[in-house]
Amino acid sequence: MTLAAFSRILTRMDVSELQSINLASIIKEPGSTSAEGVIRNEIEGGSAPLPLQGDAVWSVTVSSAGEEYWLSGEVHGTVVMECRRCLKPAPQEVDAYFQHLLQYDPAVSELTLVEGEDGADVYHFGEPDLDLSFFISQAFALAMPLTALCDESCKGLCPVCGADLNDGDCGHVVEAPVSSALADLGKFLDEV
Repeated sequence: MTLAAFSRILTRMDVSELQSINLASIIKEPGSTSAEGVIRNEIEGGSAPLPLQGDAVWSVTVSSAGEEYWLSGEVHGTVVMECRRCLKPAPQEVDAYFQHLLQYDPAVSELTLVEGEDGADVYHFGEPDLDLSFFISQAFALAMPLTALCDESCKGLCPVCGADLNDGDCGHVVEAPVSSALADLGKFLDEV
């Protein structure tokens, strides 16, 4: 690819959507640098992408501290989860914050987690352009609720036919299960 073709591609691309920060200036000389951006549609989240409602926004600052660098950032967005009762989409706001210790090592080809001498976790990186997608997606996924409800009054699905009880009654009567301890107590009381 020629330099001119690469420039045309770069000008069409929204740079704010790149999840990276260039640390070349603070590798050479102490200081700090910041970056911010937008994530559209979904956040990569391990085995499955996390769908977004609207855009998620992130910002990061990296400060040099001698041989090490302090990364602090945040990401805010609305993830679309399944309602735990009726399985309909249930948007949930997520505000995630993260901080990590980094160390520059030109011999490292990819981001590597290393336990430091003092027991603290340190991420080693080898390129001045630091890919932030791992830090952003990890923080976002960890800040998400474990389950979601579309509404506090959601009635869920019928356990017999699977009909959405929010849309109306399906006619099935489901008795509440009795725990085995209460069942044993009922048998005891019948005997007495």
